[in-house]
Amino acid sequence: MDIVINDLIVAANRIRGHFAAKKFRGYKIEGQVMDIVTVWEEIPQFACEHDEAKFWVSHRIDAKLMEESIINADQAESTSITLRIDPRMLSRIKRLARSRYLNYQSMIKQWISERMESELRDRGNR
Repeated sequence: MDIVINDLIVAANRIRGHFAAKKFRGYKIEGQVMDIVTVWEEIPQFACEHDEAKFWVSHRIDAKLMEESIINADQAESTSITLRIDPRMLSRIKRLARSRYLNYQSMIKQWISERMESELRDRGNR
């Protein structure tokens, strides 16, 4: 266990150092060149945390790959719909969302999800 934690600490320190390095195919940190993961398939399945820590000591995820995964996540996992709502009700929803520091659309999705779970739970109890 101590070895895994030590490897993770070393990996974290080396990863912190890569932000100051120049951008090219591999970063040279403390005499070691870090390989850049450009596609998710390059990341192997790990048998244990120790193996994963050893992998991340010498590898990092390409910024473009990380950016694409963040940008495309919402688009791939959701579908746009049109929903007609009374303007006064929408204003009230927006005010409520602002008071909770939420996006009103996200809040509506959360409400729908909570209600759906409640309905499914109630249906299962009958």
